[in-house]
Amino acid sequence: MSAATTTDDAGPTSRIYFSQRLRLHYVDWGNPDAPPLLLVHGGRDHCRNWDWVARRLRKDWHVIAPDLRGHGDSEWSKSANYSSAAYIYDLAQLIHQLKLAPVTIIGHSLGGTITTRYAGVFPEHVKRLVAIEGLGRSPKSMAEIAAKPIQTRMRSWVEEQRTLAGRLPRRYKLIEEATARMQEQNKHLSLEQARHLTLHGIYQNEDGTFTWKFDNYVRLWPPYDMQQPDVEVLWQQITSPALLVYGKESWASDPRKDGRAAHFKTATIVSVEGAGHWVQHDKLDTFMGLVEPFIQGKPVPQLTGVS
Repeated sequence: MSAATTTDDAGPTSRIYFSQRLRLHYVDWGNPDAPPLLLVHGGRDHCRNWDWVARRLRKDWHVIAPDLRGHGDSEWSKSANYSSAAYIYDLAQLIHQLKLAPVTIIGHSLGGTITTRYAGVFPEHVKRLVAIEGLGRSPKSMAEIAAKPIQTRMRSWVEEQRTLAGRLPRRYKLIEEATARMQEQNKHLSLEQARHLTLHGIYQNEDGTFTWKFDNYVRLWPPYDMQQPDVEVLWQQITSPALLVYGKESWASDPRKDGRAAHFKTATIVSVEGAGHWVQHDKLDTFMGLVEPFIQGKPVPQLTGVS
């Protein structure tokens, strides 16, 4: 397999792999002789949201960033199967087919949830792990869901699926309108960041309007996901050093306060001031100052604005 060029101004090469008959997309930033590094995006996002991180790491790492099923330029699941197990299988197939193990992984949000669970299933395949707000729902939220009888959860899921089936994707007349929507979702984004994320996250319809690439069905998590005790068992199986990153201005629950940190053997947990849910966008330099030494096997430095 040929490699993408490694000059600083060159973008990545698009590639395809298959999982459960789905045609899935990833980008390869070249440098195939370097240690492999996977960057796994979050929900309703895409692989090119990692471009700023990838450019900083491509000289020392073989950076690969997949589009999750139903996202970016990957195929949508015909059965709307966006379960945790399906995502984990896709990740396992990418690592298996490209012979990446042992691999270092950075995952954000949904991508962090997938990769922390994968690391518990295949601990020998993961060298180092970074999860940016990637442990899923808080214990409080999980308890509220578990308190509802399965028939109630299933009924709600059926109704929400039906609603999504009839929901037409929003169309924007101008790219600027979609960019503004991107900035509404994350007020920390600069106009340049928001436009980059938008350009790679939309496609143009035949009538000239623009629509987000992700499948509407990815909005809905199934009512029969892995039970929290099972997820905690997977966290306990992780043998690689882990760095859990949180934004102090985010809605996400801090695992040091809600008890989830206790299930990790070797986790370092940090919170970044001035950052929301997308720490890698909101405070790129601070994020890289934490992550670069960590994935190289060095101690996480004490930085201003990090606790």
